[in-house]
Amino acid sequence: MQHPFKTGTPGAPVLAELQEAAMTNPTAAMLIIGDEILSGRTRDANMHHLAKALTSHGIDLEEVRVVADVPDAITEAVKALAARYTHVFTSGGIGPTHDDITADNVARAFDRPIDVRDDARAILAAHYDRQGIELNEARLRMARIPEGATLIENPISAAPGFSLENVHVMAGVPAIFEAMVAGVLPTLTGGAPILSQSLQLLRGEGDIAATLGQIAEEFPELSFGSYPFQLNGAFGTNVVVRGSDAARLDAAMAALDRAFPA
Repeated sequence: MQHPFKTGTPGAPVLAELQEAAMTNPTAAMLIIGDEILSGRTRDANMHHLAKALTSHGIDLEEVRVVADVPDAITEAVKALAARYTHVFTSGGIGPTHDDITADNVARAFDRPIDVRDDARAILAAHYDRQGIELNEARLRMARIPEGATLIENPISAAPGFSLENVHVMAGVPAIFEAMVAGVLPTLTGGAPILSQSLQLLRGEGDIAATLGQIAEEFPELSFGSYPFQLNGAFGTNVVVRGSDAARLDAAMAALDRAFPA
């Protein structure tokens, strides 16, 4: 089987990390929603956290999209990703302000009505009562849940996320997002956790590409990535091997050691 190449940094070929024939785990995509991400005002931290959590759970994160606070962009992205992947995780746009439009447009993607739901209202009412804060109309927006959705607990600020079909809608604030991910993941069926090992070579990618490609062909169930670096004026490459079979991973690393002795 010929292994395809992809570009990681300009001019640097990177061996494809996912081999279609070896994909057995559930798959996932992430949809990050918010003008503040696209403008550079806010640096996203949620993708990194989700990728690590899903890897440990045996769910392969295969795509991440970022869209603005535009209704059609959100709806179209939800439809496309939900049709392609086992799970979709969204981040952002479920707060109390006018530009928090994620819930409405996820509902629209599935043609579901959305309104304030009694259980979500009760959660918010109890939270704000404890703080002596009014549950006003703006805050009540966070209790609007699409019909048929399951609530995702928010142990930090109470306002729930929700799961609708295979889409899990979560807050953008990193601490809340992480708490929601921790609550959702145990309810999802995962596959084999992805393991990884790496080898640092003080050789440029061009010097190792042919041999690395041959070794990758010997282990089609594993993914091989090559990531160039520069150290003290010399070029080097970090080779990362990933897969769910520990024994095959060890065998691949042994093959790399033989091919590229220190």
